Amino acid sequence: MGQSTSGPSSIATEEVALQDIQDLYRKFAFECPSGNLHLHEFKRIFGVNCNSTAEEAAYMENVFRSFDTNQDNKIDFMEYVAAIHLVLRGKLEDKLKWSFKVYDSDGNGCLERREVKQVIKIIYTLKKHNNPTPQGNVEDICDRIFELVDANQDGHISLEEFLEGAQKDPWVMDQLKLDITPCGWFLNSRKS
Repeated sequence: MGQSTSGPSSIATEEVALQDIQDLYRKFAFECPSGNLHLHEFKRIFGVNCNSTAEEAAYMENVFRSFDTNQDNKIDFMEYVAAIHLVLRGKLEDKLKWSFKVYDSDGNGCLERREVKQVIKIIYTLKKHNNPTPQGNVEDICDRIFELVDANQDGHISLEEFLEGAQKDPWVMDQLKLDITPCGWFLNSRKS
């Protein structure tokens, strides 16, 4: 049934995806001979080093935790592929759900002002947010996000409010969507 409607292009797409996975595995096995990606290796992939601040390191630990789905303090190859797929090719809603999980550092299912402020501050530090001098300070940005996203004005942002608010306002989307970019050996392996 489904195969009769799929043509040669869908087969080629599947083959490319398979080739990508094989290339990723070879590189993963070379860089992580234990078969697991540990926090220090993860930080290296995403450009966090000994010169990074404690806040940047804590942020990447939270990102690492969000990808470590079985919570065993290491990322196996399947978790790694899922993480890379999300970062590079994931759907907007999936990226926003993941962003929410990273923002929600205490894992209680809602965002408080301190969590939003902390992540915004770190994002501006890590990425320079394509604008070395953000418009307003972190406090003002956080206030505006809550004003636009906290629909029921309870001082917390639920996942539903987060998704809806980010998708209806481009400025909010720009502030809330996390676009972390792998560097170093991962990007080099994608080019070859």
